[in-house]
Amino acid sequence: MSADFWAGYISGAVGILIGNPLDLIKVRLQAKDAIGAQTATAYARQFEGASSLITGTAAPVLGYGALNALLFVSYNRSEAAINNALSLSPNLWTTWVAGAIGGLATWVVSTPTELIKCRAQLSSPPQSSWAITKQILRREGVRGLYFGGLVTALRDSIGYGFYFWSYELSQQLMVSSTKKEPSLAQDAAKVLLCGGLAGVVTWASIFPLDVIKTRVQAQTLDPEARPLIENPRKPYRRLGAIEITKEAYKEGGARVFFRGLTICSIRAFAVNAIQWAVYEWTMYELGERKQRTIPDPL
Repeated sequence: MSADFWAGYISGAVGILIGNPLDLIKVRLQAKDAIGAQTATAYARQFEGASSLITGTAAPVLGYGALNALLFVSYNRSEAAINNALSLSPNLWTTWVAGAIGGLATWVVSTPTELIKCRAQLSSPPQSSWAITKQILRREGVRGLYFGGLVTALRDSIGYGFYFWSYELSQQLMVSSTKKEPSLAQDAAKVLLCGGLAGVVTWASIFPLDVIKTRVQAQTLDPEARPLIENPRKPYRRLGAIEITKEAYKEGGARVFFRGLTICSIRAFAVNAIQWAVYEWTMYELGERKQRTIPDPL
């Protein structure tokens, strides 16, 4: 396996473990009525047991580690291929395109991972990721694991385009403003800051899509159980992304598509700061760290 595969896998798994508690709140805020009273007490109740801190992490740790590995490998290969084919030096436009291609390539892993994670985090009583996976396979087959795949692919493609673009932009701007060789501590601080900013920019750019994705995937196909999201027209027919969008807008207007953004931004900064630091450190240890230059205006 290549260096960027292992760096991506390790950093992805670490990111999930660190960010899961806040991700739990984000998903429950996005799903209709999952947290009824949005008060400090209501938030505290999300973590009444120690197990709640890792609710829904089994699928993401395995899946997101693989997803992050696939993402970085696809991104690095796509950027090199685009620049070589067009005889370009690395620039921010090709960075965004390569990131979008990398994000789209993760669809095969991200859709079932997100689906299982969302349902595990919203289930009551709590269910394990494996139990939910077996339920989906039994009722819908493998196809059921890819419910909500289109909106997930759109979210990932746009989001990861901005993810790599914002990280490279902030890194390059810092390189251009540095007058002397930075120390190890300064270099680490820059990676943490740039990684954190990249996470916030990414989620801000695609948060409405993520709300729609969560609401789409939270719908179950079980006539014997109360749906996670009620369908006002037909109790056991799941809504598509466009229908979900219309229903959500009727529920709370445009504000509903940004519910949970504050929590998500805090989580995104912390998780991606550490995730990029782990990635860069692993690449450095494997002798593959990327050298950055002053931004190309193209």
